[in-house]
Amino acid sequence: MSDLLWQKPGVAVDAQIQAFLAGDDVILDREFFLHDIAASRAHAEGLQRIGILSADELTGIAHELGTLADDFRSGTFVLDERFEDGHSAIEARLVDRLGDTGRRIHTGRSRNDQVLVATRLWLKEKLARTQALCLEAAEMALQRAGAEAGVPLPGYTHLQRAVVSSAGMWWAGWAEAFIDDSQRARDTAAWIDANPLGSAAGYGVNLALDRDHATQMLGFGRMQVAATYAQLSRGKFELAALEALGSAMLDLRRIAWDLSLFTSAEFGFVALPPEYVTGSSIMPNKRNPDVIELMRGTYASVAAAKSEIEHLLSLPSGYHRDLQVTKGALFHGFGKGLQALALLPDLLRRMQWNPDAMRAALDPSMYATDLAVDLARQGMPFRDAYRQAADPGRWEQGDPQASLAARVSPGAAGDMRLDALHARLAALR
Repeated sequence: MSDLLWQKPGVAVDAQIQAFLAGDDVILDREFFLHDIAASRAHAEGLQRIGILSADELTGIAHELGTLADDFRSGTFVLDERFEDGHSAIEARLVDRLGDTGRRIHTGRSRNDQVLVATRLWLKEKLARTQALCLEAAEMALQRAGAEAGVPLPGYTHLQRAVVSSAGMWWAGWAEAFIDDSQRARDTAAWIDANPLGSAAGYGVNLALDRDHATQMLGFGRMQVAATYAQLSRGKFELAALEALGSAMLDLRRIAWDLSLFTSAEFGFVALPPEYVTGSSIMPNKRNPDVIELMRGTYASVAAAKSEIEHLLSLPSGYHRDLQVTKGALFHGFGKGLQALALLPDLLRRMQWNPDAMRAALDPSMYATDLAVDLARQGMPFRDAYRQAADPGRWEQGDPQASLAARVSPGAAGDMRLDALHARLAALR
């Protein structure tokens, strides 16, 4: 391992203790290493603006940081156990290539604000990806809602047949859900879009750092003003991002549950694309919906990440090494969540209904609510109409198209208001 940034003269480093301290930091830091490099470039520019670095020194640092980023992308440079973490790797590279100039890069900053700004940039990127995938899912659902508005589908409550519904209504529900999820991801990204670089270890430094310039250069919407709050927000902002992702994961879990049921032989409403099913190692007849089952289970990874970070945040103000543990949870939660969410738009585009099976599942009892409402419209008190419609002797097999057309309350099958959802979708793009 390279020399530790914090190592003091005459103090030996115990290998076992150091392994516990570093943990898997250097591996995890690969996730946001490029963001750390970008923030180092912004910091170097700031140092040049206040006279700590000369113009030539800044040019050298900028060149080496760009080369390091290229080497990392190509695999020429590997972030591994030679380094304590990604931050020390950047400094070691600059010192190796530039000597004393490289030793100046850490002037006025701490690994605390280094990890904060790299994490913040990473979170913005992941929330943008979350928003984009939710929009893609919503757009696909809206397209199919319009195209399949009149395809009858049983509506269920308590997993029991309830009323006549439609594929269009099913799609519209998921479209609006993922529109909301996209908006939440966008709003969360705007809330955390604050630059902590220049807060150092949480108390600022005795240099007139140009934090406004760094904020603009890194593309942040604002500067996180209070140096002490920069540390207080660590974990808090990560939780907010995971909660936004978790909102989409909850909807993904429920849509996967629907598809798990609808693809079963007992329902037979949906056929999945062949790539989304697997076979059994022993039963040749099986076509298992493994992909949607794993989609259904992905929320657990996001929930576990939130729980781990929440438990870590029972801390007083200031930096504490416990906060290092938030990285693994954050990366795992977003890694699993976005992996699952990325498969959803194509699944929604390619899944196929079995209209005959859906129509065959519409039994006479599912028109009872229509009968009760019709009697109430004719002047009968609804509770009396309800009792009459509850009599199985009055149930008749109805016309599903007529039932859907008569459902004219806004948002129902007869007045789906898809134009309003299209307008919300367009506003989020």
